Amino acid sequence: MSKAYLNYAAKRLVQAIVVILLAYVFTFVVVSILPGDPISNVLNNPQNGFTPEEIKEIIAAQGLDKPIPVQLWASFSGFVTGDLGLSMRTNRPVSTLIAEVLPSTLVLASAGLVVALLLSAVIAYGTQFLPKHFGQGLLRGFPSLFLSVPNFVIGLVLIHLFGFQLGVFRVIEPDSFWATLFAAIALGIPISAQIAEVLIANLDHESGQEYAAVARGRGLGQMRLFAKHLLKPSSLPVITVIALTIGELLGGSLITETVFGRTGLGSLVQRSVSTQDLPVLQAVVSLAAVVFVVVNLIADLAYPLLDPRVKLLGTPERRPTTADEGSAGISTAVTS
Repeated sequence: MSKAYLNYAAKRLVQAIVVILLAYVFTFVVVSILPGDPISNVLNNPQNGFTPEEIKEIIAAQGLDKPIPVQLWASFSGFVTGDLGLSMRTNRPVSTLIAEVLPSTLVLASAGLVVALLLSAVIAYGTQFLPKHFGQGLLRGFPSLFLSVPNFVIGLVLIHLFGFQLGVFRVIEPDSFWATLFAAIALGIPISAQIAEVLIANLDHESGQEYAAVARGRGLGQMRLFAKHLLKPSSLPVITVIALTIGELLGGSLITETVFGRTGLGSLVQRSVSTQDLPVLQAVVSLAAVVFVVVNLIADLAYPLLDPRVKLLGTPERRPTTADEGSAGISTAVTS
């Protein structure tokens, strides 16, 4: 492993830590520091039935009576060590509440990503090798269609068709295999649009290269040409797209869980919003930010290792891909 790569990796790691720190500070400011903060509103709301003595005990237990810098340091130190505080509604550790529902969300998000990858690969393959009169042009329009339909609409259609009409799964059993599969389909269809767009664009480019023409001239079959020669160089930019869609994948999981009645982070966030349980909301938002930053860091570190054409440079420069311009970027330049 070269010294240039190690220096690059160290810089990206420092940048990721700074982003996580800023995201946590921003969340803390919004929740705890702004005038009329929701925590005080919840405690002083007569409908919640807190007595003045109980309010003082809760404020002392949460450390809200200490100076703001002390609160921030204590909160961030606890977050780093896994102590996310106590729920204001259940008085249970927030880490315990999240641990109880996180596996369900991870299963749904992982299954949704698999559906998105498979669907985007099928669409991309069809756009390259299906005859035009068999729908090649129509396939190219699928990503735009998928992107324009919200996942909760897709979920409601799937529930009505396969749950109520065909009886493939029971709505009252949202964690069953078939219910999870259709929830993953509802989540994966919109995400597949972005991956398919990038994959199609890069396949169009790679299929026009000289090595692809030589392979066709040697009589290589379409499937082997796609799998052995076109897919790998075309799928490298997909790494960036997947990293960028992690936020959408997590957000879509919360919505999809609500639509399908699954018990996961979505239901936890829904309850916390309705009851203004701010410690839980702060923990979920902070964890989502950490996941997003870490996944993008892994993508940025893996990209130079997977693509030998990438040369690390000392000056910051965006990695040239056809991915969304919202990428955090990487100090690379692609050489021909």
